[in-house]
Amino acid sequence: MNPAHRALWYIESHLAEPMTLDEIAGVGGVSRFHMVRAFAAATGLPVMRYVRARRLSEAARSLAKGAPHILSIALEADYGSHEAFTRAFRDQFGTTPEAVRAATCISDLQLQEPILMDSTMLDNLKAPRFETAKAFLVAGLAERITCENGAIIPGLWYRFHQEVADTPARVGNVAYGVCCNGDDSGNFDYIAGVEVADFSDLPRGLGRIRIPEQRYAVFTHSDHVASIRRTVNTIWNQWLPTSGLKAADAPNFERYDEKFDPMTGNGGFEIWVPVRE
Repeated sequence: MNPAHRALWYIESHLAEPMTLDEIAGVGGVSRFHMVRAFAAATGLPVMRYVRARRLSEAARSLAKGAPHILSIALEADYGSHEAFTRAFRDQFGTTPEAVRAATCISDLQLQEPILMDSTMLDNLKAPRFETAKAFLVAGLAERITCENGAIIPGLWYRFHQEVADTPARVGNVAYGVCCNGDDSGNFDYIAGVEVADFSDLPRGLGRIRIPEQRYAVFTHSDHVASIRRTVNTIWNQWLPTSGLKAADAPNFERYDEKFDPMTGNGGFEIWVPVRE
């Protein structure tokens, strides 16, 4: 059972109990850094946001059935007060617990149902090579990515090819899609950029990051770029847990060389995953 499967089992079987990201990661047998990425790769959702949405969805069901005490429902959902529960409930559903209880209906709510894991992964993931990359600088267009706006990444690359191809102090012809500054909610910064010699003459507004010297497992993605999620899911939920290695808390990135065609999405590229013993 891979880390995302283990996490889903634990969440659904302990939904009425307090739980932390560290506990979920422990059940999955991986670090919290690994769990955040593995769960998002498999489900498309940040792990703790899924926990929150599931609890609020079950609370909504209880309220629609006429639960007499909203505070007791709030406590069961791991909220310490009526007010905190109401804020979270409104953020999730756009209405209040009182309104749902009065309506005795949840048909208009977008409930988070339990995820039934799609175990579809690559059955032909090629073994990676290992490289220790020297430190280098990347600059480009940057956006904060969440589970709601992940679809903007292709548009970011379109803008990159329109605006960033002639970045000052560019080094070489390789482009990089860097995932960095991730948090426990599964959000991260994505930079569509290029290697640069220094940051001093860059236009304002460009994102920039120093990639430290780091050991990487390097995977080749030969299919169309649109199928990258299956490859990433397989790396984080199948290969890494059985590799004897651990995920290092460092940026991971896609590396696009001259063989990749940004117009068609074909040509293949590499996925560099930071690892440690």
